[in-house]
Amino acid sequence: MKQYIKSLTRRTAFLICLGVTMGSCQKDWVDTKPNGEPTTAYFWKSEDDVKKGIAAIYVPMRNESTWGRNLFWMQNASDDLIVGRSKADGENIKNFIPSGREGYMTDGWNDLYWMMNKANQAIAGVKGATNISDAVRNRSLGEAYFMRAFSHFWLAYLWGHKNQGVPYDGVENAEFGSRIPPQLPSVTDNYAQIISDLTKAADLLPFFETYSSENQGRAHKAAAWGYMVKVYAYWAQYDQSKWALIPALCDRIKTEGKRALISGKANGKANYQAVFKIENNWSSEYLWSVTSDVQGGSEFMGVVLENKGWGIYNGWGYFQPTEELYDEYEANDPRREVTILKFGDKFTYFGKERSYFSTNSLSGFQINKYMEPYSYGSNENAGSNMMINQNGDYPTTKLSLPLMRYAEILLFKAEALLQQGKSSEAAAPLNEVRARVGLQPIANPTMSDLKHERRTELACEWTDRLADLKRWGDFAKINAPLTGRIHTNKTDPNSPYTIQKVWPARNFDPNKHMAWPISPDEISRSNGAYKQTPGW
Repeated sequence: MKQYIKSLTRRTAFLICLGVTMGSCQKDWVDTKPNGEPTTAYFWKSEDDVKKGIAAIYVPMRNESTWGRNLFWMQNASDDLIVGRSKADGENIKNFIPSGREGYMTDGWNDLYWMMNKANQAIAGVKGATNISDAVRNRSLGEAYFMRAFSHFWLAYLWGHKNQGVPYDGVENAEFGSRIPPQLPSVTDNYAQIISDLTKAADLLPFFETYSSENQGRAHKAAAWGYMVKVYAYWAQYDQSKWALIPALCDRIKTEGKRALISGKANGKANYQAVFKIENNWSSEYLWSVTSDVQGGSEFMGVVLENKGWGIYNGWGYFQPTEELYDEYEANDPRREVTILKFGDKFTYFGKERSYFSTNSLSGFQINKYMEPYSYGSNENAGSNMMINQNGDYPTTKLSLPLMRYAEILLFKAEALLQQGKSSEAAAPLNEVRARVGLQPIANPTMSDLKHERRTELACEWTDRLADLKRWGDFAKINAPLTGRIHTNKTDPNSPYTIQKVWPARNFDPNKHMAWPISPDEISRSNGAYKQTPGW
């Protein structure tokens, strides 16, 4: 079950058996229960074996240590959000003073390597599997390459440094399994391997539209192209030539992958709200997400809900928006209201309209994007809501957590064109995002316009504002003190407020903080093979 899976991931990430016990899930293809602990030597003999082995790779996506909450702590160190509740480890990460031993960091590191190791075993196993069709073999190999790249990417961009990469080993290497994965010389070496895997995945995977409903959530061709775009954008901070590779990939995602913005609703606000509705988990805008349901998936919707949920449901009260984020929006931008709840805003909560107030929020705001699941039910009775997990200690919902959507692809295309001096060409993708919400076009956008649009379109999502600020060199924004609204009466939605500092200035040092520290315990276990992140 879930706790058993989580306990496995806390063991060494490089030596782990193939067999896992999986919790229940929305999709049949991941609802498998491998018996015993089969090894690669004899496990991969049939399509049923392959189904179980591939399903195992996806397991960590549902963990609190990954996309449930903990990987977000490092994104929370941007200027958009504050911790929200007293939490020493989270505050240390926010303030760029972690030891590297924080469970919020080490558990994610271990789970990502667990996922990578499962993918390695699948690549070896599927290639040699018997009694399977070519279609299943190709799709399964594509999934394994994609998931190896996906886990590798998160490790690389969080812990990888220009002068020192993260550990990686592939099953294709002759010494795989007989050594600990070598630490690569540079994060760019990690990115090169990730691109290689994503290229293979894209060649093998089907398009999303070809999947039946029970297979939705598997890796697909456009998702592989999408992560190639993101890897190239992150790589471009070290090698500007990578920008030229992005626009054509973005076009393939649109034309061949049939990805498009959700639009055609009553107005711009309705268009944007639709992105974060359960009915649109698999919309044209979807590229990649954590598939979620009431019995499993990402906890993040409950993590950002008011602490104790006004006495109705167990929200956790983390990651609260800042005044700086609120002020970034243009006055007529409907995305602000969809993204952020402020005192006095109306919303439906378990079937009843409420006016927002918070005795919990330290900034006077709450993330609003993921509130739709809590609108269902009646009479403010959590038990009447079939869209949420009734266990508030594992607050998953039927809303899947977006990790990449088509709007981000359009903005990466605009950024790539701007970086190549093609401002007039960058206008089209940037303005497509703006037009969807009813904003006026910008004829010749600048990087300042792109930064604004990326912040306002993707705020409070898992797209990593901090990584953007790092790669753009906008260190002053990271260091600036953060403000919020302090209301005189925190139980009154109409209470007056003053804007006050809610987080002090920090000391982000680009010579040290461009990548996060590796746990000293991991370095110790490597017997000196691994070196600490430069500067730490």
